[in-house]
Amino acid sequence: MSKARLVITAVLIEGRSQSEVARTYGVSQGWISRLISRYRLEGDAAFEPRSRRPRTSPTRLPQATIDLIVALRGELAGKGLDHGPQTIAWHLLHDHAITVAVSTIHRHLYAAGLITPAPQKRPKSSYIRFAAEQPNERWQADFTHWWLADGTHVEILDFLDDHARYALSVTAHYRVTGAIVVSEFRKAVAHHGIPASTLTDNGMVFTTRLAGGKGGRNGFETELHRLGVTQINSTPNHPTTCGKVERFHQTLKKWLNEPPRDVRRLSVVRAQPMATARR
Repeated sequence: MSKARLVITAVLIEGRSQSEVARTYGVSQGWISRLISRYRLEGDAAFEPRSRRPRTSPTRLPQATIDLIVALRGELAGKGLDHGPQTIAWHLLHDHAITVAVSTIHRHLYAAGLITPAPQKRPKSSYIRFAAEQPNERWQADFTHWWLADGTHVEILDFLDDHARYALSVTAHYRVTGAIVVSEFRKAVAHHGIPASTLTDNGMVFTTRLAGGKGGRNGFETELHRLGVTQINSTPNHPTTCGKVERFHQTLKKWLNEPPRDVRRLSVVRAQPMATARR
């Protein structure tokens, strides 16, 4: 029998005084008075354990902010953009002047059923993160394939800052050639400055180092050498070395796929092969 039931029995059935019962069971008279009041109002429900959760929480986010977090999650996902807690935190700060911790956003997304646990994933602490410490310390570059609304195949060339993952240049072409890589690199340099180093895969438009020793630097390597830029190439068959630009390709393709009218804007490539892939 619970202590609460023993106290109620002693006071209401046995007729003992509250002070005596309080001394016997080591509780306060105030607790006994509240227990008796609940018992008279609720009956046996008064014996059930009570939640210790505070009635108010001064640090809890306003409901309007929680609703905004959920709405931003759906809006960004619907546009094919990154919609993780860090991105949502950025939009809250810059678009709504609201500062919310990334961990708090994650907690509310999880509570709303918008994050699916993935226990098979390795913990973040097990990864070694490689990132440039300063802007323009390293640029990553690569190109990916896309098809326009009318079925025309194009290739999209990207230059990405390794430090902030900032898209320095995003351009679409019928076919990415060595000359195009040099041209777009020069435009990016003119706008953003000269990087200390570049990181690319071993595609022939970026390097000839795996071409069997058949000859010299290509145009991109020559330009890097002229500017004093250190060239870094990934290990063959290890695309994760250039993981940031590869991940950017995923976000870009999701954006291009939502909605179809955004894809059609790429159709300017027909009239102008150097057309941009941006909005």
